[in-house]
Amino acid sequence: MKRGFLLLSLLFACASGPAPPAPPAPLDTANETCQWCRMTVSEPRLAAQIVAPLEEPRFFDDIGCMRDYLASAKSLSEDAMAYVADHRTSAWVSATQAVYTKVPTLETPMKSHLVAHVDTASRDQDPSAGSGATLTARDVFGSSGPPGARP
Repeated sequence: MKRGFLLLSLLFACASGPAPPAPPAPLDTANETCQWCRMTVSEPRLAAQIVAPLEEPRFFDDIGCMRDYLASAKSLSEDAMAYVADHRTSAWVSATQAVYTKVPTLETPMKSHLVAHVDTASRDQDPSAGSGATLTARDVFGSSGPPGARP
């Protein structure tokens, strides 16, 4: 009986499809340091992160730091997800779906001048982003884009 239940449970788990993406982790601005530059991640509106099941989250103080970390060929879990903070609201957004803006006059911790928004409406409501150039995830992170579900 136990063997049949185990087999049935395994079949149900396989049939239910892939696991949902790992959700973003909460940011502790007093204790988190950037995985790339080691500065304190103190500004939630400029932060980014990579999360994966059963792994510690990797936080970044600047979108440019996450970009450079990914470009350095760091090994990531197949289930890794990247998130960026909406510059206007500080809400976490999938890095693959975010709208990016490079604003030369906006200071970011490592001088990337990159900010992200959940969509163009949020970008348009952010006075800081108005003078910048809109970019896609592939413009920022390269042809493979950031880790996570592709749009």
